[in-house]
Amino acid sequence: MNRGSINRDEFAKYLEQTLDINRFRDYCPNGLQVEGRASITKLVTGVTASLALLEAAAHEGADAILVHHGYFWRGEDARVVGPKQRRLKLLLGQDISLFAYHLPLDAHPEFGNNVQLARRLGLVPDGRFGENDLGWLGVPADAGLGTVGGLAKDIEERLGRAPLLIGDPAQKLGRIAWCTGAAQGMLGDAIAAGASVYLSGEISEPTVHLAREAGAAYLACGHHATERFGVQALGEHLAQEFGIEHRFIDITNPV
Repeated sequence: MNRGSINRDEFAKYLEQTLDINRFRDYCPNGLQVEGRASITKLVTGVTASLALLEAAAHEGADAILVHHGYFWRGEDARVVGPKQRRLKLLLGQDISLFAYHLPLDAHPEFGNNVQLARRLGLVPDGRFGENDLGWLGVPADAGLGTVGGLAKDIEERLGRAPLLIGDPAQKLGRIAWCTGAAQGMLGDAIAAGASVYLSGEISEPTVHLAREAGAAYLACGHHATERFGVQALGEHLAQEFGIEHRFIDITNPV
């Protein structure tokens, strides 16, 4: 059982440097979002800082929570009322720190959502595309998958949910591009980079038409489902690096 501890501010500095957060223009602040106790011995990680995750972390006796989706998004209501008030009240009342990393966690070459999803799905990366190299390109490690339908079935087995497939299931697999979460806007960039299959978390109405007209297959695999793995990998690394306890808590989400 891990019994180490790390100073909160040293922990934040390590993450800032490791994830190179200043390289990104993001939609929210990356790093320490809510300040809790000065020492961290137990870390809980999760995808989104929902009230359910905060309550579970408090029950676990966590000193800090690290998530991909935190707070204070660009354009959100700045008032501390309703759900925001209840979330912040719990964190401040329990003296728990909240750390959040959005685009830096998507892009990281070792702990990022995209590289971790590739490992989970058996994809072999061989290129990057898009702003900040957020998008990834590659091929399946299993050449026997053969078709887009075969890939979709394999993804369902590995992620525990069926992806929404736009396109012909019998289409032969060519180069595959992927970017987790709400990355449907990168479909055009993926096609320009040479991909004939694109995989993300979400899809939007105009994206369907673009995929059809471009002759590309699109697999929407779930925002939450595709972004569970980066924060787990980072949490495990931090536990090993500092000797602290770590637990990933998955608050299920169908989107």
